Amino acid sequence: MKLKIVALISIMLPACAMEGHEESKKTNKETIMDQHSYAKPAESVVTHLKWDAVVDFENKKIDGVATLHLKNDDDAKEVILDTKALNIEKVLVGKKEVKFTLGEADKNLGSALTIPIKSSTDSVTIYYSTSEGAEALQWLTPMQTAGKKHPFLFTQSQAILARSWVPIQDSPGIRFTYEADVKVPSELLALMSAENPQEKNDKGEYHFVMDRPIPAYLLALSVGDLEFEPIGDRSGVYAEPSVIDAAAYEFEDLEEMISAAESLYGPYQWGRYDLLVLPPSFPFGGMENPKLTFATPTILAGDKSLTSLVAHELAHSWSGNLVTNATWNDFWLNEGFTVYFENRIMEKMYGRDFSEMEASLAYQGLVAEIDDMKNNGSGDDTKLKLDLSNRNPDDGVTSIAYDKGYLFLRSQEEKVGREKFDAFVKDYFTSNAFSVMTTEEFIDLLDKNLYQKNGLTMDTAKINEWIYNPGLPADAPKPTSDKFAKVDEQMSRFLTETEASDLDVEGWSSQEWLHFVRSIPANLTKDQMKALDDAFGFTKSGNSEVLTEWLVQSIRHNYEASFDELIHFLVNTGRRKFLVPLYQEMVNSECCASMATSIYATARPNYHFVSTNSLDELLNYNK
Repeated sequence: MKLKIVALISIMLPACAMEGHEESKKTNKETIMDQHSYAKPAESVVTHLKWDAVVDFENKKIDGVATLHLKNDDDAKEVILDTKALNIEKVLVGKKEVKFTLGEADKNLGSALTIPIKSSTDSVTIYYSTSEGAEALQWLTPMQTAGKKHPFLFTQSQAILARSWVPIQDSPGIRFTYEADVKVPSELLALMSAENPQEKNDKGEYHFVMDRPIPAYLLALSVGDLEFEPIGDRSGVYAEPSVIDAAAYEFEDLEEMISAAESLYGPYQWGRYDLLVLPPSFPFGGMENPKLTFATPTILAGDKSLTSLVAHELAHSWSGNLVTNATWNDFWLNEGFTVYFENRIMEKMYGRDFSEMEASLAYQGLVAEIDDMKNNGSGDDTKLKLDLSNRNPDDGVTSIAYDKGYLFLRSQEEKVGREKFDAFVKDYFTSNAFSVMTTEEFIDLLDKNLYQKNGLTMDTAKINEWIYNPGLPADAPKPTSDKFAKVDEQMSRFLTETEASDLDVEGWSSQEWLHFVRSIPANLTKDQMKALDDAFGFTKSGNSEVLTEWLVQSIRHNYEASFDELIHFLVNTGRRKFLVPLYQEMVNSECCASMATSIYATARPNYHFVSTNSLDELLNYNK
């Protein structure tokens, strides 16, 4: 029987707060249990990381030296770090090599690295290398890149994968600054979640500084044949040479988006905001690594129709990166605020009709996912505040945190009025900058700084229903769109013998097309599917969101004309949001269950661990 492992997390800023950075006004002397870290920061906490690394593509490993600066309790006798499958060569305390202990490996948590120290110890240094199976790292062959000439490496540290490439206290409640020196092949460019170079150098040696305290899940590294294209004075895009022009076009409104965000909730506090377009195997739409959002190429639709994803990652520069969930049980604080902020950015830039279409689509998906989770016995996971004890925190990455969290915050806006709620949110980000937040602490702030401050009484029972009860409250906001009503009219016309080519679809946005495809009824015939495909070219759509929904419908209706595209899409796309529903639909279908298994066997080497970790179980894959 394995013991339950917890860590005590002190909510604090690093002692080496960066020059010019005003320390957070928030001070919480209490400690919080983090079930996903071995660290005991109440005894010894990391405040700064000095990282030296050599990226070895031939052997698919990183050779690293991590020097960790510490802040210790007066009785400190050890510092405990999180590691996963790292090869620890030696550990120094000061200049003296010491004996260390590497604990038994846990499937999710990895192994505790325990280093003896004294209260006066200011740093420890670990010499190590990553293993072949390091879960955060994806090593791509040249053929898996757009250019087909050079290999590529990228990391994905969220939620607890940073420990597989750096020995660190891998908890969202522990923040530290870092600097790094990274050696890569001279023909490649290295980038991190830090101040970044904008061109290659002859030596392949790069220096990085992150002078604002971040949690370990925001550590990020990418190495590849990359170019930079500026968009504004403080923004730009990195991509492979063959992709850079398309990426720069797609994101040319980025500066306007940053300004829109600032006008809502205060100054952007990270200096630059750049985007890196990764190869297709990246498992997420985007990852909000500070200063450098990692983005999937699936948002390069050619018409800027999917840039709400950029608004989402930009919003994380406030919600998540600036004010961070203290543990992964509080994940909704990161994502609920981010979806709310994203929606407000899109409304400010493109109008209420546009943002309400986005919100309505999200609502549809949320309701469906809640039903699925309740039906498969995961009803407790439809609560905002989760209990992820003895589980992988990735289990909490569902639409609950994102869209139920958004609806809860929207309900508060509708309750008190937008002006009062905006003032609360802006103060929330400003007063709690560079610190962490628990759900319970947030509820207290909501009461004091929104309700009491405005002479109002908070309905505590309703707040608790939203946060601690499964499903959606009966009075939850339900976003609607008049534009979708018109889309429904066109689907009705088609179902009553109107030719697809005669439907009134001129000027439809991607959101309207997405709603149209989602509304295809279960009894649609193959001939009708072909008529829609012939008229609107769904199988060859360049919009990955619309294409995925069409492929789901194609599986559901056994529309074989789309199956070649289905195979191509699954082999060449690694984004989990698209993979899971497509494989799930195939597994559930009579026509495609065996096809799912064969496609997965071919495609799996192209997927990141984050995706395979979900899909292996779904497909009963035996490694």
